[in-house]
Amino acid sequence: MSKRRVFAIAAHPDDIEFVMAGTLLRLIDLGWEAHVLHVASGSCGSDRLDAGTIARRRSAEACAAAELAGAVYHPPLVADIEIFYERKLLAQVGALVREVAPEVVLTHAPSDYMEDHMNAGRLAVTAAFCRGMPNFPTDPPRHAVSGDVVIYHAQPHGNRDPLGDLVQPHFFVDVSSVIERKRAMLACHTSQREWLDVSQGMDSYLQTMQDLTAETGKLSGAFQYAEGWRRRLHYGCCAADADPLCVALNGLRTV
Repeated sequence: MSKRRVFAIAAHPDDIEFVMAGTLLRLIDLGWEAHVLHVASGSCGSDRLDAGTIARRRSAEACAAAELAGAVYHPPLVADIEIFYERKLLAQVGALVREVAPEVVLTHAPSDYMEDHMNAGRLAVTAAFCRGMPNFPTDPPRHAVSGDVVIYHAQPHGNRDPLGDLVQPHFFVDVSSVIERKRAMLACHTSQREWLDVSQGMDSYLQTMQDLTAETGKLSGAFQYAEGWRRRLHYGCCAADADPLCVALNGLRTV
């Protein structure tokens, strides 16, 4: 029997570590096969290095983080700030979704502080929706695949939408047992500590992630550290009652 597969699709190197990595690690510990894709290369993530140099460095860091977790790494497709919801890029993401044929897709919140995040999420959703449509061509060409896929949206950065309103998850996954491994994955992204301090005022990169994960844990009312998830409506993707992520990880459901 083949392993159950989960595909985390995010915008930039280190996005998965901030809001998804604990859940991925717990699934991997249960024997799931995990795949990760950062749609963009991280090419704008430096005020010192040129785009090509920082993109290569960030890809190496993302690959190291995936290897540390035991996940399959897929190379980025475009440069930063070039994640648009358009045909060419959708065909590329669609090809990867068909190759992986995941049971679960993890992606960004529909409403987040950055357009790259939201567009990456939109691409992931449509690629999953079109997985079984033989008349939708992908790049490279891949045969349509059957089977349910359930899409889950992570918390937006800071647990708030772009207008500052708190986003309440549908359920919480306890990641307290893997918080140090989640932190170690994020620590692979050494180029980002300096950049996020300069660009966004994150003067303690690793601690910012841990504090946000603790804030989500506080929202749960039960866990020290948690990641929050919202399950996307099932139409076109899965059975109405399919909820493999919550079931596999004994998620604390709030709605």
